[in-house]
Amino acid sequence: MKTFSFANRNIKELIRDPLSIIFAIILPLFLLIIFQQFKIPSDVYKIENFTPGIIIFSFSFITLFTATLVASDRTSSLLSRLFSSPMKPMEYIFGYTLALLPIVILQSILFYTVALFLGLSFSVSIILSIIVAIPISILFISLGILIGIITTTKASSGVGSIVVQLVAFTSGMYFSSDMIGKTFNNICQILPFSRALDLIKGVLNNNYTSIIPNAIITTIYTIIVTIIAIALFKKKMVSDNK
Repeated sequence: MKTFSFANRNIKELIRDPLSIIFAIILPLFLLIIFQQFKIPSDVYKIENFTPGIIIFSFSFITLFTATLVASDRTSSLLSRLFSSPMKPMEYIFGYTLALLPIVILQSILFYTVALFLGLSFSVSIILSIIVAIPISILFISLGILIGIITTTKASSGVGSIVVQLVAFTSGMYFSSDMIGKTFNNICQILPFSRALDLIKGVLNNNYTSIIPNAIITTIYTIIVTIIAIALFKKKMVSDNK
């Protein structure tokens, strides 16, 4: 119950800054539409491949304003007051996550709806890929929480913007990473963003051989980032309560 109350408060905070939400939806949507008009002769830009890329790219904006929200809560001393409540660190993390999941679902549904008008064939795989995208988004939300805990409000925007660029250039949404070179390709394979993209593409395009390894790696990253975020949150609670 406490988690849902905290999530409800976070939803209200997000609504107070609608421009961030609109930007996180409009910019990826614009890119989806405009790149389909260019008719670029590359498999990356085929609607069935580029739409999952747009979804992953939109999640990076979730990281950005999650970081800003958490950092803002810290600087406003809200969390310091909340830390005196009996809520546990995990409940705070879930509170932020639950507040952002509706935006995640809205993004995915909207992008696929537009993609259908742009030529994507409807199938059950679309629904399955939306379902798969939800737990993937937790990685980006947890990453945003982690950034918000360790940075100031101003710094969180900068670090969040770096994540946006990392996702854009290492996920494979614009170009195949092996085009740049072996070193760059290895970096892309180490980071979770290309794995997350390949996972959604695999589900959407029924490429089941790629689903399991990408799901395992993405899940491991999600668990690690979430655990670190909870641990640092707990450390912050202890230090603020002294």
